[in-house]
Amino acid sequence: MTDASQDAVVGDEVDRIVAAWRREVPGVDVGPLEVLSRVSRLAHHLDRHRAAAFAGPGVEPWEFDVLAALRRSGAPYELSAGRLTTETLVTSGTMTNRVDRLAARGLVVRRPDPDDGRGVLVGLTDAGRTVVEAALAALVDRERALLADLSPADRTALAGLLRRLVAPFDTRP
Repeated sequence: MTDASQDAVVGDEVDRIVAAWRREVPGVDVGPLEVLSRVSRLAHHLDRHRAAAFAGPGVEPWEFDVLAALRRSGAPYELSAGRLTTETLVTSGTMTNRVDRLAARGLVVRRPDPDDGRGVLVGLTDAGRTVVEAALAALVDRERALLADLSPADRTALAGLLRRLVAPFDTRP
């Protein structure tokens, strides 16, 4: 049996929802629900898996987002608050609150930006680096397990399709 025929046999909650809509409103093309409802449902499940992965290292998903942006930036692991808001898709007010909370935990520090007299750089502390690296390892282990039933070719194809879908939303100035 091929993968496609297995998918058709297994079915899921979205199949039930789409079938009900097709029955109830036959004049409406509900085809997009077959893809985007699955993406939405998957996002919900992934949020729960991420929270569980981060519980061991003791970080919340939003904390990981900020710490990970700093760690990915490379040495000296610091970014402006504005760049952090762009990287994590939150408002400046939300970022200020997050940085305050992370600083109180000793995971980040603030310092004046030497290139901008009014600006502040947020830097990762050694403790923050340890925490984010532990959280990343836990996350990758969980996500690898979630993808275990997909072949490498399927993962590559899925990543490519999702990239095309997300790309218009990820345009940066």
